Amino acid sequence: MVTRIITSAVGIVAAIVILFFSDTLVFNFAISAVSAIMVHEILDACKCLQYRLQTIVCLIFAAATPILVDVESMLVTYVFATLCIFCLFAGYIRIHKRLHFDKLCVMLATTLLISLSMTCIVSLRRLSDLHGVCYVVLALAGAWLGDSGAYFTGTFFGKRKLCPEISPKKTVEGAIGGVLTTPIIFVLYAFGYHKFYAFNGEYFDVYYPAIIIMGLLCGIFGIIGDLCASLLKRQYNVKDFGTIMPGHGGFMDRFDSVLFVAPFMALTLNSINLFSAELMVTI
Repeated sequence: MVTRIITSAVGIVAAIVILFFSDTLVFNFAISAVSAIMVHEILDACKCLQYRLQTIVCLIFAAATPILVDVESMLVTYVFATLCIFCLFAGYIRIHKRLHFDKLCVMLATTLLISLSMTCIVSLRRLSDLHGVCYVVLALAGAWLGDSGAYFTGTFFGKRKLCPEISPKKTVEGAIGGVLTTPIIFVLYAFGYHKFYAFNGEYFDVYYPAIIIMGLLCGIFGIIGDLCASLLKRQYNVKDFGTIMPGHGGFMDRFDSVLFVAPFMALTLNSINLFSAELMVTI
């Protein structure tokens, strides 16, 4: 427990520093590094690192995607993605006797999921010069604090197993607690965020109904992401995806819920302005 607390404290400090530079490429490169490490961890768990060319291509794609999101021409991104996929399949022809197609699909699918989902965090920051950091914090809080709410609720009130074959310790009561905890955290954070800016002379409206609904949905997506990661670990017989975060495992262990929450937040906040003089919904 002490190790987990120390690691969490270090992680919080690192996150604050990275967010401080969120309007620079430092933020992109930080997300890029995390994305690449996550891809490496999951390829290691899936026993795919032996396919070196494919692994290198996957890592390059994971590292480059969060940086390319700021490139104005989408053509560059499309060409880069197509080139990476071409290299995967070209290499597959050469080692088809060792690399089965299902393994190649695992490498492709997991790399795309991690890279594109983590890139959504950068997109959240770029949605608004004023509120971008808030959006990122909400996305991370929706994934991590909701999981904490589920843990404590399940510890004290959990009786019925949620998915015993996938994650024996998770309970229905814990899942409900996690889903309900997230909107509460969202509302409290939005309230404090609004008061902070009002104190400094910056006024805007906060649309709490939308925040509550987003919080509930983030709680659900977070549970799905966590269960999918647990299922993958169980199928490949690994306890943790990595050891880079003592007491927590790897980055993949910490960001599994984020992979589902971040895209949802990016899509929703691209259509709904939570902090404005007027609620704006674009179709």
